[in-house]
Amino acid sequence: LIDEVRATGARIRLISDGDIFGAIATSWPEAGVDVLIGIGGTPEGVTAAAALKCMGGEIQGRLWPRNPEERAAAIAAGYDLDRVLTTHDLVQGDNCFFAATGITDGELLRGVRYDRGGARTQSLVMRSRSGTTRLIDARHRIDKLKTFASIDYE
Repeated sequence: LIDEVRATGARIRLISDGDIFGAIATSWPEAGVDVLIGIGGTPEGVTAAAALKCMGGEIQGRLWPRNPEERAAAIAAGYDLDRVLTTHDLVQGDNCFFAATGITDGELLRGVRYDRGGARTQSLVMRSRSGTTRLIDARHRIDKLKTFASIDYE
């Protein structure tokens, strides 16, 4: 498939991880990505569906058991492994939220940055009902957090 797509002149980028970003990139105007094809985990698929629903994008997928035991368990639970699931199948309703904060640097979000006074984070927050997308650069003051947080910041 890769050779056939490249033969048309299209570019292909192979990714080994970051499938949620890969899905978001298909609806992120500046990313220059049109399609994501591959196999990922179910939690990542549902999370990606929530993000895409917020952005007006679409996901289609099928359950893909990793081994015969998972296949048998899915069939026993009544799942149709041939059914194509859509964004609406994975995230029902019209008011879902998506939030992600970078821990390490990635394609979409910067990772946590520490300095003398605290930390800086970058987050993406979206809501499907309003279609609002917020990219948030936050500064966290460790001296303030120490007064009420249960985490030892030392």
